[in-house]
Amino acid sequence: MSYKIVFFDIDGTLVDSNKKISIETKNAIRRLKEQAIEVVLATGRAPFQFLDILEELEIDSYISFTGSYVVYKGKLIYEQCLEREILRKLELSAAQTLHPLVFLNGKACYANADEHPHIVESFHYLQLERPSYDPDAGLENDVHQLMLYCQDHESASYLSDFPEFRFIRWHEVAMDVLPNGASKARGVELILKEIGISPEEAIAFGDSLNDIEMLSYVGMGIAMENAHQELFPHAKFITKSNNDQGISHGLKYAGVI
Repeated sequence: MSYKIVFFDIDGTLVDSNKKISIETKNAIRRLKEQAIEVVLATGRAPFQFLDILEELEIDSYISFTGSYVVYKGKLIYEQCLEREILRKLELSAAQTLHPLVFLNGKACYANADEHPHIVESFHYLQLERPSYDPDAGLENDVHQLMLYCQDHESASYLSDFPEFRFIRWHEVAMDVLPNGASKARGVELILKEIGISPEEAIAFGDSLNDIEMLSYVGMGIAMENAHQELFPHAKFITKSNNDQGISHGLKYAGVI
């Protein structure tokens, strides 16, 4: 198969445990571009949280918020916000159980709790700047994605009470909340339609639960060795870890470098 485009998750995939992109990975991406193979980021992060990576790799196409905000060649081609009325109901429900929230859109993120330890812990894990405190953020701004801070045993009521939203756990104390139907695969589909490439001609790399649909959708889904165990059955190949040049190893297996 002659592949024409590659989608890269960021955390746990493109970057190592220190949130750095190795020289070998940069060289591999450069070689893709030299062959006119498109390079796209596909992440749960907000766009402002990976501007440095876009600049470092000279990329202007990306899927962010796990598919709720899609940009191709610098042009926004799709966005979907959480429905404000239902978001307010979830906010009230979370307040009753003292579960803090972080509200994200394309430009900023805000927390409705000031310096909550779970928020501090999760952003330290991501090595990203902590959100500003704004208890009214959910009322005053469009919200593309929500971070809900609760442990796994506390999440069942949210899943049953809010079928309009999709909940994806990415940390032992945190879940992403997205519009129902949002996924990286949906973002991949939109970009492929934009440029006239079939799913079979696409490669995708990932390591997390929010990568399941994307790896299943493309012709060559590649899971990192450090990936969540539930991702492995959906991958056609398991490459080395993000700390052991897994990107270049996977691209070599796919025959594109």
